[in-house]
Amino acid sequence: MLPSDSIDSPVSKSTVLVADDHGLLRTGVANIINLEPDLHVVAEAENGRQAVEAFERHRPDVTLLDLRMPVMEGVEAVRQIRERDPNARVIVLTTYDTDHDIARALKAGASAHTRTATSAYDLLHCRHDGLAGKTYLAPAAAAKLAEGVTRVQLTPREMATLRLMADGKANKEIASELSISERTVKTHLGHLFEKLGVTSRTEAIKVATRRGLVRLG
Repeated sequence: MLPSDSIDSPVSKSTVLVADDHGLLRTGVANIINLEPDLHVVAEAENGRQAVEAFERHRPDVTLLDLRMPVMEGVEAVRQIRERDPNARVIVLTTYDTDHDIARALKAGASAHTRTATSAYDLLHCRHDGLAGKTYLAPAAAAKLAEGVTRVQLTPREMATLRLMADGKANKEIASELSISERTVKTHLGHLFEKLGVTSRTEAIKVATRRGLVRLG
């Protein structure tokens, strides 16, 4: 018989909770995690409320959750999880990564942020940083957050003009909505284009959406 100190001890596995309302994505992420010898998915959830309940029940070492979920959004789920355990490690997985959303998630207590469509390597790297208590941002998310930090401030009228423009309103309609002249609308648009670093309405809406200034749909 081999000496006891030469017997291989079982690998200690870190437990993971996966929360995503898209079943196929949730299963895919769980499968990637379960392939790792030191990880084990102990529970899955399809909305924010279930995520909080599963966290209370299983107390996983790390929670991976989608930012946009029904019943309770991801940011609120992060906040409630952190209320229950200030040391909880939460990694946000999402296909939506405006600088506003990223900042809200980190402020709520998320320790990492990466995209659902990220590579398996980046996902596992993110998870390792999360377990180590480090803050991890996927490169694209970091760039967007940096972009938000350097974002110029828009006046209330410029914001109102931007939102109406994003709704597809023409200059005349915007003027009517805001009770201003079309000339003033054009002035606001000129300031908007300059501050956003664009030259057209289409570019302005694209940049504003990416930065979380407006939401389409």
